[in-house]
Formats: sequence, structure tokens, C-alpha cells
Amino acid sequence: MAAVFGSQPLRVPVGRDAHRWSTFHGERTLVVAARTVTSTVRVLESLPALLRGDGRVRVVFAYDPTSAFNAGVVDLLNGAGCRVMPWEQLGHITPDLILSASENIEVPEGDCPVLVLPHGVGFQKFVPDSRSSGDRVSGVVPDSLLETGRVWLAVSHPAQEEQLLATHPKAAGRTLLVGDPCFDELVGSRPRRKAYREALGVAEHQRLVMVSSTWGPTSLLGSLSDLLPRLLAQLPCDEYRVGAVIHPNVWSAHGAWQIHTLLAASLEAGLLLMPAVHAWRPALVAADVLVGDHGSVTLYGASAGIPLLLASFGGDAVPGTAVHRMAAAAPLLDPRAGLLQQVEDVVRGHTLQRYAAVAEHAFAEPGHALARLRTALYGLLKLPEPSSAPPSALVLPVPDPPASSVTSWQVTTSVTEDGGDLTVAVCRFPAAVSAYGEARADAPASFAYLACADDERDRRLAESASVLVQRHCASTVVGALRWIQDTLAQLPGSLLAASAVRGSGCLVGLRDGRVVEATATGPAMDPGLSAAVVYACLRAGHPLNDTRVLLRIGGRRDEDVVLRLRPAPPVR
Repeated sequence: MAAVFGSQPLRVPVGRDAHRWSTFHGERTLVVAARTVTSTVRVLESLPALLRGDGRVRVVFAYDPTSAFNAGVVDLLNGAGCRVMPWEQLGHITPDLILSASENIEVPEGDCPVLVLPHGVGFQKFVPDSRSSGDRVSGVVPDSLLETGRVWLAVSHPAQEEQLLATHPKAAGRTLLVGDPCFDELVGSRPRRKAYREALGVAEHQRLVMVSSTWGPTSLLGSLSDLLPRLLAQLPCDEYRVGAVIHPNVWSAHGAWQIHTLLAASLEAGLLLMPAVHAWRPALVAADVLVGDHGSVTLYGASAGIPLLLASFGGDAVPGTAVHRMAAAAPLLDPRAGLLQQVEDVVRGHTLQRYAAVAEHAFAEPGHALARLRTALYGLLKLPEPSSAPPSALVLPVPDPPASSVTSWQVTTSVTEDGGDLTVAVCRFPAAVSAYGEARADAPASFAYLACADDERDRRLAESASVLVQRHCASTVVGALRWIQDTLAQLPGSLLAASAVRGSGCLVGLRDGRVVEATATGPAMDPGLSAAVVYACLRAGHPLNDTRVLLRIGGRRDEDVVLRLRPAPPVR
């Protein structure tokens, strides 16, 4: 680690006598300048496909620690297995090309070319200038570097070159149109959408609402800090999952501990908080709805055809850019109105062509970005391209599930009867965010209660719960009955305890000693839903034996459930 921070220069592969120790002897040296997590990960995601199998190019990473958002860069490089040299050593070697996705690096004197990739979409945001007390446009290198004639700026659309020349005429002739590899991956990974949803724990009948926030005070999180828990409190958790993509600069500036502490209630409510790098892309492909701001992730999602609710749009967005076109086409979220209806409305009113013009203004010639970028890279290295086929965007890998299970719920049930047919409607919301929920009018024969799983860590909630649920399926009926008896004895304030039995439906034990077997005619069901049917029938005074019930879970899913009383013999 010491070498990363400059105390020791790197000896291999670029040290003064590196040839004595090296196994691979390349013809060119490519230095990747790593300054922030956002910019570094962009290079890490593209470079392997460009240099695949080519031993002519040796690659070393130089860590520039001067950014306010440098936290996490070293861990990212070390985790990827990169050879990292201190920034000071860059002035003592002779690279053939410096590559970076950060426009803010201090390039040492020399004549080697510098290729700057975008770390978002174009030049669409005003950000604080670390060299002065003012602001600058993100992605644009200083005029002093443009004057050297060494720098090249990769752009994803000709409109970005026009924008750049209007404010930085010295950039004339210094842009390379390559497209956007990230957008190509998102579009090319659509066929794997089902696999991403399964990996994230999103059921077929659920909608995934992803929330995207850039960084800074005008971002979604900076201006609407309670939106995440309010979404989780107002979107029924049997019908919806909620995820969040937070800009890496937020993670770098505030740290994972602070973020997890601030979002504790949302995380307990099942928030899918995506890691700072990589995994946000398959999560975006998996999304049914995007709630976002003026950041690049929101623009990627809208351009990929995802229904969008624009929750925040800061004055630091650069006028005339693709993100402004997106804002003009997107419906606005009213953060103080009911969120469920707004989400349902944006899905209902969406068309695939809504943001087609936005995408056309942001991404030129989609599908060819990696091939164009390889041509540009080898041209600057003054090497012929490899004889292998030009690279194309790979399908994104399946993400790891980033959420913990919900352990307590506020449950509302209602019972209706039509000609002897019973219907029980159930709506569940995570208890951890109950303070952010909407007031709900009580319907006739409506019953509300608190339910807890047996792994709920807050003892006060468990002691207050009317219904208790065993998280894991019991292997035998005897095991389920024993758990029910023990649980009701340990928590005398509860009315019901429910446990699924492997291959045999669900057993729901009552305080008075009766045991109801609840069997769904469809797939195996969450025991919390079986318990909700029994609870509703019990409170409404309906029989619990040989009773067929239509279970309505929200407005889009019905299940048939049969209730039967069974003897409860002693299990000890």
C-alpha cells in the first residue's frame, strides 16, 4: 500500500531496470491515470476488451490523490489486481499514451498523447473547480492542456463537440467520436433482464422501482432525503421492490458507514442499495420504473426506454444538453403527493419512443463504441490494431443480491363476501418506514396489525406483534408445531404464529390452541400471507375450517387459499 501513496516507486513493469525483472516485454507503455472512483471504473470497464490478448502493450496505473473524491480509488485498483505507481513517478518514465476518464489530472510535461474518456454522458453538469473558487463544466480539460496539442477528448455524439467548441474553441480538432460503451452494454443486455431480476430477488409479479441520484446539494438525495423511505412506505412490498443507485462521489465523500446509517430504515425495509461500481448497470436493465434527477444514470435509463419520473433537476445542469431534453420530455414527480399513484401513472402512460429523440441526441451510432475506441487507442499508440475481430459490448454480469430481508410489516387486510365467496385483500408495508406512510382510510371489515419474522432484531417490535412468522420453512409438521407452541409461549402478546412446512402448505397456530392449515392452489406462498388470511377471517368472524378464500395481493395478483382446522396433538 505504501507504494500507492508515493513512498516507493514501482520497479516493475516501468521502473528504471524493469527489463531485468519483467516476464512480459511490451512495445508500448500505457499509463492509466486514476483520480476518482467514477473515472477509474470507466476505464476498468472498457480497457480489457480493447487490449484483449495483446502483449505489445504494458499497462500501469498511476494514482492521483488530489481529488476530493479520491477515497475508494486505491481499493478499487487493488481489488482489480492493477499495478499502481505513485503519481510522482509518472514524471520519471516515458509513457506512449496516458489514458484517463478524469479531465482534472495534472499531466506531466512531455509529448506523449493524452486520451480523456467521458465518465458520464457528455458535458452536462457544472461542478466546483478544484483550481479556483468558481465552477466549471464537468468533463472539459483545462485550456492549458488543450494548448499543448497533446490531448484528445472522446465524445459520444457530435452535439457534444459543438457544445465544447462554443465555450472552448481551443478544443477544435481535438475530439474523437467513439459513442458510449456503457450505453451499448445496457441496450445489449436487455435479453438478460429476467436473470438480473431473479438475482436481485424481484419476483415476476413485482415492479422494480430504481431511484438514481447524482451528487451534490441539488441531487435527488441532496434535495429529497426522505424520498427513499417514503417510496418504501407507500409502495406495497408484495407488489414492488425499491432500489437505489447513488453516485460514487457520494460514497467517496461521505463513506459507506454514513450512507448506511442515514438509510438504515430504508435498508431494513428491503431497499436494494447497489454497490458504488458495476452493479448499477444490470439493476437499471432490470427496472420497471426509474425515479431520478439530472445525473447520467437517469439519462442512460430514459434513453434505454425505462419509464421515468423526474424527482429533482438542479440548476447545475448545463442548458442545451441531452439531459435538458430529457427533462423536457419527462413527467415530474410531486414528492408530497401520493407516490403509488404517480408510479402507476408513469407506467401506464409510457411509450418506448418517448425518449428516442433524447437518445439520438446523446449517443451516436450505438453498438460500435468499443470498436471505435480501440481504433482510437491504437492510433494514438502508433500500433496496428490486433487482427482479432473488433470488440463489441458484452452482456452485463448478473449482480449479487444487495438487500437484506424485511423482518417486520404493517399489514392491512380487508374481507368482502359476495354470494358466499370470500375475498381477503392484503397490503403489506415494511414497518421500518411506517412513519413515512400515507394515512389510509379504514374500509368496512378492514383490520390492521403488526407482523414480525422470527429474525426481527428489535425486541420491542416482536413483543408488540400480533402475528409472528418463521422465516425458514420447517422440515416437518412436528417441527412447525413445536416452533408455533414455543413462539406463542415466549411472546404472550401475539395472536398467531405461522410456519411453512416443506411440501405441505403453511400451519397457523392460534393463541387458543387451534391450528389452521392454509394451502394455496398455486405456487408455495409466503407464510406471512397465509397468516394474513387466517387473521382476517378470524377478526371478521368467518369459519376457519373447510373455507375457500380468494387472496388478493394488491391489484395485480390473486391466489386461492383453502383453510382447514387440524388437530394439534402435544408435540413434546
